[in-house]
Amino acid sequence: MKKKKVEFSSHTGNLALMRKIVRGFLDAYPFSEKERTLMVLGVDEACTNIIRHAYHLRDDQLISLSLEGLRGCVRMRLRDYGKQTCATTMRGREHHLIKPGGLGLHLIRTAFDKVDYVLKPRGTELVMTKNLEERKAA
Repeated sequence: MKKKKVEFSSHTGNLALMRKIVRGFLDAYPFSEKERTLMVLGVDEACTNIIRHAYHLRDDQLISLSLEGLRGCVRMRLRDYGKQTCATTMRGREHHLIKPGGLGLHLIRTAFDKVDYVLKPRGTELVMTKNLEERKAA
């Protein structure tokens, strides 16, 4: 099992380094380039949502990202300590509508096989899982 954990402040300037870390971690697994790119973008979108909605654009708050390579999947846990949003109220807009915003949740759910929001006593943990099984040769 391969594990990596990184903590960073909620400053948007940290997102490029976070994307690089996620991509480097995923390079060790047999995902297609499209799958890797979607997962990197999904984690980036989740971080952006934390900054915007949990931390209300404050750039000095903690975000923790744990990356785990398990036997049958890769799991990413994104933890914040900000304002909680009830998972049942998080709905993206219909993706065929042309207007800004609301596609992030669709992107995250497309990139990963399983997405869970775990409400903590303080903040939220987003658990994103991508299965390794049924990999096709390119």
